[in-house]
Amino acid sequence: MLIDTHAHLDFPDFAAETEAVLARASAADVTEIITIGTTVAGSGRAIGLAEKFPNVHATVGVHPSNAEEVENDFIGPLRVLAAHPRVVALGEIGLDYHRLPSRRVLEPQPAWLAETPFNDPREIEGAIRDGAYKARQAEVFLAQLDLAVELGLNVVIHERDAWDDTLALLEPYTGKLRAVFHCFGKSIDHARALLELGHLVSFTGIVTFKNGQIIAETAAQLSPGSFMVETDCPFLAPVPHRGKRCEPAHTRLVAEKIATLRGQPIEAIARETTETARQFFAFQRAG
Repeated sequence: MLIDTHAHLDFPDFAAETEAVLARASAADVTEIITIGTTVAGSGRAIGLAEKFPNVHATVGVHPSNAEEVENDFIGPLRVLAAHPRVVALGEIGLDYHRLPSRRVLEPQPAWLAETPFNDPREIEGAIRDGAYKARQAEVFLAQLDLAVELGLNVVIHERDAWDDTLALLEPYTGKLRAVFHCFGKSIDHARALLELGHLVSFTGIVTFKNGQIIAETAAQLSPGSFMVETDCPFLAPVPHRGKRCEPAHTRLVAEKIATLRGQPIEAIARETTETARQFFAFQRAG
């Protein structure tokens, strides 16, 4: 029995065949799935799926990439959604600096400007926009961490190119909540830093990629009970499906790869990660 701890079943990719997708997951021994909210509206859809399918659980939250779009009073509607009995965590929330405004809008500096002693005004504008972008993400992140503490929920963290800031904002919540850093892609030292704070990590199909060696090394070394498995579907399909749409059934391929890396039978990985997920997400809340 396996649990896909991070799927996006509310995305349009699955709208036409949700039942077939769940059937394939069950056939692969993926018996439970957590579908993740990324917007207030998407969180509502996640709950709807959890209400319809007994083996689906939901989280609610605003993804950092959607922070600029969210209404200032978003915590009110999110609080209502988070109180639903099918909700097992808050997420995915966090920081993502991968596509800063300055990277999206700045064109190459013209030759004549490079020869002047003055800063490119577009660089100044980009820095200002980057600062506002990061500040808004932090504001949305902290508001949701506060809500998680209020409701006694753990959190699903999205972190990309923002490691130091994410840990700095999360540090005051140590002992008040636990986090899982989903789609973990860093070294064993990074993972151990999280474990020391009481948090967990979760691995996706990247662990099967040829360029995922660091992740594979991390997965091979972590102790039981410190990690979970996921797909992040429809993204990051594992080998041999890389480049195609990912789905919850592929959780088994992630677990099989980790079992090989650790020299364990797949049954052991399934048992360990399932128990870890049940404890972290407190499935009893879902009825």
